[in-house]
Amino acid sequence: MEDHDANENGVPDALDFVAGARREAERRTRYDAGYYSGGYPPEGRGACTDVVWRAFREAGYDLKEMADEDIRRAPAAYGAAGRRPDPNIDFRRVSNLVVFFRRHARELTTTVKPGDRENLVEWQPGDIVVFGPPYEHIGIVSDKRRADGVPLLIHNAGPHAREGDYLLRWPSKITHHFRYPGRED
Repeated sequence: MEDHDANENGVPDALDFVAGARREAERRTRYDAGYYSGGYPPEGRGACTDVVWRAFREAGYDLKEMADEDIRRAPAAYGAAGRRPDPNIDFRRVSNLVVFFRRHARELTTTVKPGDRENLVEWQPGDIVVFGPPYEHIGIVSDKRRADGVPLLIHNAGPHAREGDYLLRWPSKITHHFRYPGRED
């Protein structure tokens, strides 16, 4: 786990990410993928991507501002979102977050091997996990683990945000595993 501490609260960013995501689960934030002027859904409502930006907010990051700025700086990297940016929703789209994290985070293994200590050490609290089609999804790796070492996942897939044994049970394959902060352009 990294010791980076953006908000200088004495807690590594990764653990702030977990705390922020866990608050969403504890609040039982109701699933809502709606479009909101200004971008942010009201507190108590949100989708999987909202768990991520709220987790980042806990650590002192403004993921919306960071994603919007990256889209302005590198529009070609974002495809359609780069050609026609919409700050009201771009930071709430899994595909845009994948591009952002590929550009600014460390990419890690997508393989999870229950009981394999060497593999499971690669899965740290606060990591970001993305699942591909047919059910594109994103969540935050928890600091809690199953008995075999596989970490729990904090996410919102409806009806509300939750923390549980979903890393290997989500119906789509893990396509990306990121750790932030990572590399800089």
